[in-house]
Amino acid sequence: MRVVGDEVEGGSVVMSTREALRLADERELDLVEISPNADPPVVRMVDYQKFLYQQKKKAKEIKANAVKVTIKEIRFGPQTDDHDYNFKLKHAQNFLAEGSKVKAYVFFRGRSIVFKEQGEILLLRFATDLEELAKVEMMPKLEGKRMTMMLAPKAKK
Repeated sequence: MRVVGDEVEGGSVVMSTREALRLADERELDLVEISPNADPPVVRMVDYQKFLYQQKKKAKEIKANAVKVTIKEIRFGPQTDDHDYNFKLKHAQNFLAEGSKVKAYVFFRGRSIVFKEQGEILLLRFATDLEELAKVEMMPKLEGKRMTMMLAPKAKK
């Protein structure tokens, strides 16, 4: 078998399994099989606990650096007035500026479902007003008694 690692002279050495185990035992290290299908099989001489610790540490670091996406919701009625609309528009601009996605939806109660065209017009107007800050991820879509639209912040240059 081919033994590789920092503890091996010359970087890699081909030796028998017994020799490799004896050498690893002398240095109080473990043999970890890297490539079993190779000819001869490749093993690495490492401290296995330290190796596992480093793997967990790398995974944790990658997870910490991952971008966490938050979704903020803004709710409209089908006949939302201009003042309320502008108030919610300012909130959406702040959410997009801080990097959050915005889920805008129009909630229909009872017979107000007959105004679904107004709801769609309202959401499209909302998207055009936020055109500089956001891109539309999902066009207005009616799901039960809600018409939903998703907006994501545009990438900063």
